[in-house]
Amino acid sequence: MMTKEQTQTPRFEPRWPVALAFLVMVSLFALLPERLMLLPGWFLYVVAVALLAPMAGVGLTAARRRWLRIEHTSMLLFVVFAGAVTLANLANLIGAMLHRSVEVSGLQLLESSIAVWLTNVLTFSLLYWQIDRGGPEARVNNAGGKPDWLFPQEGARNEDVPQGWRPAFVDYLFLGYSTATAFSTTDVMPLTARAKLLMMLESTISLATIVVVAARAINILGS
Repeated sequence: MMTKEQTQTPRFEPRWPVALAFLVMVSLFALLPERLMLLPGWFLYVVAVALLAPMAGVGLTAARRRWLRIEHTSMLLFVVFAGAVTLANLANLIGAMLHRSVEVSGLQLLESSIAVWLTNVLTFSLLYWQIDRGGPEARVNNAGGKPDWLFPQEGARNEDVPQGWRPAFVDYLFLGYSTATAFSTTDVMPLTARAKLLMMLESTISLATIVVVAARAINILGS
C-alpha cells in the first residue's frame, strides 16, 4: 500500500520568470538593425510561441509530466539556437565595424551590443537553470543529481536561509549576470568541468561584446 508521501503530487517551479526571460530575449533580437538581423522578425515570435506553449502546459494542465519532457527538449534546442544566433550577431557586428561599406551608426552599434550582451546573459541563465541537478523539478522535489554549482545559501546557517531552500531561476539569472559582468565567479562556485567550460564561454562572449563592440560604439559617439 502506498504511503501519503508516495502519492503526493510532485511540486513544480513557477514558470513566469522563465517566460518573462523568453519575451525579453525576443524583444532584444528585435532591437537589432534590419541590416544586422540574421532572421526575419516573424520567425522570432514563432519560436517564442513554440517555447511558451510547453511552459503553459506545465503550469496549467494536468498532463504536466508529458509537457515537462517537451519543455526540456525545446528548452535545450532553444538555448543552442539562441547561442548560435548570439555568436553570429556578434560576428556580424564586428564585421560591420571592420567593413565600412556597411553603414551602421555608433548608436546602432551601442544598442546592438547591449542587446547581444543581455541575450548572452539570459541564454546561459536558462541553460544553467535547466541542467543543474537534473532540472527545476528535480531540484524542488529533492530528486536531483550532483550539483554543477555550489550556492552560498547551502553553506549558511539554517536560520539564515528559508527552510527547504533550493536554487530557482532568479539564482541562475544572477549567476549568468555576474559571470558576464565580472568575467569570473563571484559567490556561486562551479563544481563540474561542464559548469566551468560554460562559464568560460559566457565570459568570453561578454568580453568580446563589451571590449570590441561597445567600446567602438562609444568611441564613434564621442568623436
